[in-house]
Amino acid sequence: MHRRQKPGAPEHKRDLAAHRGALSMSHNDTRSFFNLSQLVLSAGQLKSPPVLKHSKITYFEVEILDVHSKKQICIVDKVPPSSTLLDVKHKFHKASKEGKSCRVPMCMQLEEMVLKTKTNILPEKGPRWYPSRVGLQLERNGPYLKDSINIQSLAVSSIITLYFTDLGQQVGWTTFFLTEYTGPLLIYLLFYIRLSSIYDKVESTKNFRHPVVHLACFCHCLHYIRHLLETLFVHKFSGGHTPLKNMIKGCAFYWGFTSWIAYYINHPRYTPPSFGHRQVVFAALAFLMCEAGNHFINVALAHQNHSGGKACFPSPTYNPFTWLFLLVSCPNYTYEVGSWISFTVMTQTLPVGIFAFLMVIQMSLWAHKKHKLYLKRFYPEHSTSFSELSADRMRERGPTRTSPWLWVKGKEPTFQPEPSPGAQVVAPHYLVPQFDPLKTQFESP
Repeated sequence: MHRRQKPGAPEHKRDLAAHRGALSMSHNDTRSFFNLSQLVLSAGQLKSPPVLKHSKITYFEVEILDVHSKKQICIVDKVPPSSTLLDVKHKFHKASKEGKSCRVPMCMQLEEMVLKTKTNILPEKGPRWYPSRVGLQLERNGPYLKDSINIQSLAVSSIITLYFTDLGQQVGWTTFFLTEYTGPLLIYLLFYIRLSSIYDKVESTKNFRHPVVHLACFCHCLHYIRHLLETLFVHKFSGGHTPLKNMIKGCAFYWGFTSWIAYYINHPRYTPPSFGHRQVVFAALAFLMCEAGNHFINVALAHQNHSGGKACFPSPTYNPFTWLFLLVSCPNYTYEVGSWISFTVMTQTLPVGIFAFLMVIQMSLWAHKKHKLYLKRFYPEHSTSFSELSADRMRERGPTRTSPWLWVKGKEPTFQPEPSPGAQVVAPHYLVPQFDPLKTQFESP
């Protein structure tokens, strides 16, 4: 038998070092795997990268029907939610001009047939539905929608149905007022110079003109020159339009009455007022004060509109002419009526008196309508007419602004239930506001 030889010292050390290296490597691998598993567990569940969501814009389709026949005229598609009704009118005008699936209503067909019969000329291709001529309604008997309305506020679904009405030929408000006021100014001057085709030449050179004739010409021209200048530099129109027939009616009214008034005042046989110089002077001073007040009121209204002060009734300023706001809601109409009444007293002629009477009626109607708009805008919960209240309730609630330009103005009350019989009635807190000229604001006591 052979004995196993013991390894030498170098070999034994080499084997021991190799064994120790293998153990350390296995230990390191186990430790690394443990650390990796702990890292995975602490990281949680692996998530997929987020998917980017693209925002979707919902477009509307506007179906336009004829208000009379209910037939479809046009469909305006791909209307963004931020569009206004004016944008829809522009797209409708473009589509109708290009003839894209637009039917011509019966009223437009008759108009084109009349035009062709009279002039023997065919109209332009496509109907002439420019935006100011288009009237759109949600219902057949409903009001016309404003151009500033957002199309999204009208939408119940993705398809919006509107009814179309042809408003006829339109003119701008600036053109309307300039034409209406320029005519009386020129017509009166033609009568003032006494054309031979209007008056007898012999009488015109023979008779002496009374000073009131010259003063009346000055006041009349001043009145319409003020209107023209305010139209150009004071009043700001928001691009609105009015039918051409309204301008024709307004011009016929003002131009016709101016011709009648100027013919009598500038006639060679015109007689001066009964009370002579004193009547003329007092009436002329009243006329000039009303003209100045009317101008300052219009300036104050324009300034409040530009400064954004639309949260309350128009208020007075430092100017004493504007303090009439404490009594009435529309002092500009009050001053206008005062001007024509003063002109009637100054000239003492029947045509001026009739014209002043008609102006009182017209101004009262306009002022009453504007007063209702004020109540609806600033007090929507009390938009009913305050004149419908009984006299007892009016006395309990103190003075209220129940009329546009003639009645007493006050602060609108907050309606409360009727007091029980025998209960003590407490003085209302909505008394007429006191105006301090130095503070230019209302102060309730």
